[in-house]
Amino acid sequence: MKTLFRDAQLVCPTGGVTSGDLLVEGEAIVATGTFEAPSDAQVIDLAGKTIAPALIDLGVFAVDRAACRAGGIARVGLMPDQSPVLDDPGIIRRAALSGKPALWVHPLAAATRGLEGKDLGEMAINASAGARAVATGRRWIACSNTMRKTLAYARDCGLVVVTHAEDGGLADGTVATEGETATRHGLPAAPAIAEALAVARDLMLAEETQARIHFRQVTTAAAFDLIRSAKRRGVRVTCGITPAHLLLSDIAMSDFRTFARLSPPLRAEDDRQAALAAVKAGTIDVIASGHDPRGPEAKRLPFSDAEPGMSGAETLLALSLGLVRDGLIPIERLFALLAANPAKILGLDTGTLAPGKPADLVVLDPGAPWQIEAERMVARAGNTPFDRLPVQGKVLGLYKGGTAIA
Repeated sequence: MKTLFRDAQLVCPTGGVTSGDLLVEGEAIVATGTFEAPSDAQVIDLAGKTIAPALIDLGVFAVDRAACRAGGIARVGLMPDQSPVLDDPGIIRRAALSGKPALWVHPLAAATRGLEGKDLGEMAINASAGARAVATGRRWIACSNTMRKTLAYARDCGLVVVTHAEDGGLADGTVATEGETATRHGLPAAPAIAEALAVARDLMLAEETQARIHFRQVTTAAAFDLIRSAKRRGVRVTCGITPAHLLLSDIAMSDFRTFARLSPPLRAEDDRQAALAAVKAGTIDVIASGHDPRGPEAKRLPFSDAEPGMSGAETLLALSLGLVRDGLIPIERLFALLAANPAKILGLDTGTLAPGKPADLVVLDPGAPWQIEAERMVARAGNTPFDRLPVQGKVLGLYKGGTAIA
C-alpha cells in the first residue's frame, strides 16, 4: 500500500522545515519533498498542514492508548513501576505487546529486583525480552555501590540507565520544594539541592564506569550546571523534563491544588527560568509527558496524602508548542526533543522524516486553538495542573507504521 501526503509542511529534526509531499510505502517513508507521485498511491491532501515524526514519550507510567492517540504519540518508554514490576522477561514481553496495534510500547526494565534498590535485575535477559533501557523507577538507588554496579552492568549490556534524580535522604517523606509556598502551607519540603546531590553522585559514577545515563527529569539550576559541565567532559549523559516544570512554579500548589502535586515537586521561579534557558541552550535533550494518570481516590485527599503525578500524554504536544511560539526554539528542534532524541536514547531507528525510516507520523495544525479540560480528557484520569488553560496545536491524525490510528 502506498500513501501520498500532498501539500504538507514537513518538519524533520534533521532536515528542517520544508514544503512538499511525503510518500509512504508499506511501513516506511520512501520519499519527501518534490518527486513524481506514483499513480497507484492513495492521496491525502493536507492543504498546508504540518506533518512530523510521531512523538516518542520517554518515561510513562501507564499504557494509555487513547491519551497517546490524542497527543500524537506512537511510541512510549514504559517505566518499570508497574504491577507486577518489570523485572522479569515474561512480564517485559507482555508489556511490550500491551499497546498493540495502536501503540509501540518499549519497556524499561527495573534496574534492581522489585525496584527495591538492592539486588541487580537480570539486565541481559530482560534486554533479550525487549527491554530498551533499565530504570530506577520513581526513586533513586540510595546505595552508591549498587548504583555503580547498575551502571557497569548496563554498560556491558549496551543499555542506558534511566534514573530518578532526588537524594532520598533529603526528599523522602516530603511533598514540596523548600520555599515560601511550602512554608505558608505548612507542607513537608526538601531543599532543591536534593536533586543536584543525586545528579552529582550519579554523574561521577557514570563517568567512572563510562556508562550511559539519562536523568528522566532535571528541574533545578544547580543540576543543569552539573550536567552541562559533564557533557563538556564527554560524560555520556542526557536529561529530560516535563512541560509542567517548564511552565509552572511552586506557586501552582497554592490552595493545596493536588493536581500540582508532582514528582519531583514544582520548583521556585528561578529554577523554572533556568529550565527554559537549559532548553534553549541544548542542555535538555528530551521533553516527556511524565504521564501518570491518577483517579479521584488518589488526588482528592489532603495535599500531603495525595499521590504525585499528572496525566500529560494528550497535552504534551500542545504545551510544548508554546516554546516555539515564544521563540525559545524552532519547531524542528522541538521535534528533536519529542521524537529524534528519545529514539536515540532508546536505540530506535526512527524519529525523523528521512527516507527508509518507519512511517510513524503525526499530522497537526500548530495554530489550532483549544482548551484543556480535565473532565473531558480521554486519558484514564484527567489529573492535570493545566485544567482550563487555552492552548494551540491540535493533532489531526496519527500514523503508526504507515497505518492510521483511529
